[in-house]
Amino acid sequence: MKSLLSMALSGAVTAAAAQSSGPGAMPPVVEVRPASAQQVSVGSADTFTGDVRISSPFQAPLPGTAGGATVTFTARARTAWHTHPLGQTLIVTEGQGLVQQQGQPALIIRPGDVVTIPPNVRHWHGAGPSGSMTHIAIAEKENGSAVAWQDKLCEQDYQAAVVSAGLSAMTGQRAQQPQQPQKPQEPQKPQKPQKPQEPQKAVQPASDSLSPRQRAIPLIAAFTAISDLPRLGMALNQGLDAGMTVSEAKEVLVQLYAYAGFPRSLNALGELLKVVELRKQRGVQDAPGHDPSRAVSTGRELALVGQANQTEISGGPVQGPVFEFAPIINQFLQAHLFGDIFERDNLDWRSRELATVGALAATPGAENQLRSHMRASLRVGLTASQLRQLSQALAEGVGPEVAARADDALVQALDAASKG
Repeated sequence: MKSLLSMALSGAVTAAAAQSSGPGAMPPVVEVRPASAQQVSVGSADTFTGDVRISSPFQAPLPGTAGGATVTFTARARTAWHTHPLGQTLIVTEGQGLVQQQGQPALIIRPGDVVTIPPNVRHWHGAGPSGSMTHIAIAEKENGSAVAWQDKLCEQDYQAAVVSAGLSAMTGQRAQQPQQPQKPQEPQKPQKPQKPQEPQKAVQPASDSLSPRQRAIPLIAAFTAISDLPRLGMALNQGLDAGMTVSEAKEVLVQLYAYAGFPRSLNALGELLKVVELRKQRGVQDAPGHDPSRAVSTGRELALVGQANQTEISGGPVQGPVFEFAPIINQFLQAHLFGDIFERDNLDWRSRELATVGALAATPGAENQLRSHMRASLRVGLTASQLRQLSQALAEGVGPEVAARADDALVQALDAASKG
């Protein structure tokens, strides 16, 4: 993507070229670099406006001169004005964006669109005003250079471009709307403490598809579990753009301390804080969300509530040699994880299981727990189709190994469910 951009912004592409052309190079072979092994860098403030992440940089081996990368722009983020000596090709893979040649109206670009930019044409490209956009950029070098960076596009010119393309220039329309999350005060009628669980049992989801907000949750969890903060920032932006509240994002990351550890959870919360502040600087007012609508029980009552939640989610009382060997661990699980955390109703159980499955799928060696939570996901109301979409999201966003673990766990969960 901004392939040229990535090249100019991160020395990674140049390094890749050097590796493939040195003396004594190995005979030509087909090479596959797994998505999970690709580096992610942050777009330079000198050449980009807003939050931009550059991933999977590549450079053709000599005598080839083409190179590129995948670039993700959060809402309103964009390149500076620039040109390419031999032109550039963009392939949009996700979201809605804009491209503009100087002196022409901006053009809207969508997934599947291929953009051809002629040599030495001054232009810029980036995300639209209401959501993120990802594209692959490919360009060739001339005399060792693929891009000539120029001045940055000012906010006034960006607004004018949005209008010229026929889009609304309003920023954060979705985010301003949730200023109504005072509504969660209404749920005061659910004074029946266990009410939040009831819908999890057997109510059929309104849709058999994961919403964009739901698709972002396992990505957020996976990147937290593997401590990939650059890609976590992208996933958090994706979730917030899709309507996730700040409270929900925080709750996902707080819960993950139980599955990924305190250090990763704390680091992820720090990344969320940075993301929210950057979005505020761009004028995006994300919906704050709400705190739990009721106080969590304490003492003996908390232990009983946690035990009931654990039994419902697990499909029966949790027991086994490990719990007999170290019964205190189950007391902690019941009182804290299934009590303190799962009783907080500012995040529904389906979202909690999407987060747990995402984190466990990204954790080698946690296959047993992953299988348990894949079965739990079915119990709280997620469908087999939605869980396949979760695996697909992990394959596209995190890596094939992570998705393969999720797929295996789902196959076993469905097999177990079919046997009752």
